Amino acid sequence: MIDHIGIRTAHIAASRRFYDEAFAALGGGERKEVPKEFTGGLTVLGFGREVPVFWLTEAGPDGVSSPIHIALSARNRAEVDAFYKAAMKAGGRDNGGPGLRPQYHPDYYGAFVFDPDGNNVEAVCHRPE
Repeated sequence: MIDHIGIRTAHIAASRRFYDEAFAALGGGERKEVPKEFTGGLTVLGFGREVPVFWLTEAGPDGVSSPIHIALSARNRAEVDAFYKAAMKAGGRDNGGPGLRPQYHPDYYGAFVFDPDGNNVEAVCHRPE
């Protein structure tokens, strides 16, 4: 059920080098850099084999690293919608309702909520519907 995970770093250049080399030893590496117009000007990098499954985000201007990001795999867009509704009803806080996120890829359909500890939890479907 886990689709991908993301962490923040206060040392983006060193972390980029570290994770690129660590993933290379496993047959992967850096696969994507999200355009800064979608990230608030921060560097966001995706690592994996074929597609990014581990995301590294530069800490904001205050240099503070924040809670983790985890994405759960949905089988279809209706499940993404259901996840968002259930998570909000269960006390989650909105961090981006269900919808397409073409900055990742054309069929990326996700919804984001903060859990009670402030972690960013997402449900995502990669299929066209």
